[in-house]
Amino acid sequence: MNNLLQTYLKNLAIMNILSLLAFSSSAQTLWSDNSMSYLKNTSDFELLGNDNVNVMTFEHVSGHNWGDTFFFVDRTTASSDAKNGKFNSTYGELSPRLSMSYLTNKEVTFAAIKDLYVASTWEHNTSNDNGVGFVFNNYLLGLGAAWDISGFAFVNTNLYHASNDKTDNDIQLTLSWGYPFSVGEQNFMLDGFVDWSSAVDDHSADFHFNPQLKWDLSHNFSKRKVMELGIEYSYWHNKYGINGLDNQSVVSLLVKLHL
Repeated sequence: MNNLLQTYLKNLAIMNILSLLAFSSSAQTLWSDNSMSYLKNTSDFELLGNDNVNVMTFEHVSGHNWGDTFFFVDRTTASSDAKNGKFNSTYGELSPRLSMSYLTNKEVTFAAIKDLYVASTWEHNTSNDNGVGFVFNNYLLGLGAAWDISGFAFVNTNLYHASNDKTDNDIQLTLSWGYPFSVGEQNFMLDGFVDWSSAVDDHSADFHFNPQLKWDLSHNFSKRKVMELGIEYSYWHNKYGINGLDNQSVVSLLVKLHL
């Protein structure tokens, strides 16, 4: 219990520090993007038995002189056949990272690494499955890195210790990337993430691979990226740490509006 409390307090401290930095007089926002996305599945979600899943996502990403921030909220509504009923959830993550270069006032860069970070994430979920509520808050703290890899707009890695609300604590490795490319005069983006969490006493290791391929439709009529169309593929092995349940391999249609 003491270790869990200490980890919880450390995560809260990091998040509070980053929040204060964002509003300090010396903090600068270098770039930012806000977007709304809609996803519609083209196949069933095995664990829930849902054949009609709709996901609305608000997403914010920004770069600052002190580090970077990624935030999103998913609102999922799902309906299915008579035996499975309805499922609704709101899930979000807040992931600020504090730059070591900013902390030390010296560039922390070597080889392909552009910078190192104190990385933190707060995961929150509120869901209702056929009238049964489920809420959790997980707090993650670790070391992050930004990588300079030719052709990629960004490549980031984070290695966390996760203080989990409903399960035993574990280790999580997250990789995210963005690769822009063109075909003729049309612009595309292949981006996404990979999450891997370690096995512990009460759950198995799980692996989530989630790429998106998007076409910049607005490039044909606007200098600013406004609308993207594409697909998302979600593969989740041992989802929720349930051993042997390859319960998610789903392609969804995607519409994304940049605000």
